[in-house]
Amino acid sequence: MAQYSKTIEKAVFIDRDGVINPLVYSAENGTVDSPFCPKHFKLLPKVGKAIRILNALNYKVVIVSNQPGIAKNKCKLADLKLIESKMLSSLKRKNATIDDIYYCLHHPAALNLFYKKVCRCRKPKPGLILNAAKKHNINLALSYMIGDNISDIQAGNAAGCKTIFIGLLKCDHCKIMHKKGIHPDFIVKDLFEAATLIKRTYEVRDK
Repeated sequence: MAQYSKTIEKAVFIDRDGVINPLVYSAENGTVDSPFCPKHFKLLPKVGKAIRILNALNYKVVIVSNQPGIAKNKCKLADLKLIESKMLSSLKRKNATIDDIYYCLHHPAALNLFYKKVCRCRKPKPGLILNAAKKHNINLALSYMIGDNISDIQAGNAAGCKTIFIGLLKCDHCKIMHKKGIHPDFIVKDLFEAATLIKRTYEVRDK
């Protein structure tokens, strides 16, 4: 049975692929996608340092990630667990702590019919964030959602978090967000810059 926190917490919700780890190019398929096996997973530069900053500020650090690879028959649940284990052990070596992890495994056009579902957890819906907030008693108004996709910003906005978009070079994303009226609170180049920004904001607020 899940243990629920009674203390009011604040959190930083972080998308995984493109934020924690790079996407992987498949020459065979000509696609760029999530890593589907542990050997293809690695941390992006300064990710450990970024998470240590958030840990030191007493933010819960929670990964919220759409992972439809299983639904699309690109990998198995065991592969996802092995990648998760590698991620956590890699971060542990850098003294960085992830407090919880939430995945959406569904996809409305899934080939694996077990995961074929229009769900409430797949970003841009805020279900993953809301589930984490309920479990950890998180004040979403004091929390952040960090991601490199429009759906991350939409999910964070819908949950009531401040939002940080990663990808200064993704001008097409910014144009689309502007047209759709989707506005991240901040735009930065990587997770380390996002953590540094949160630290500055925290210090100013705390004075």
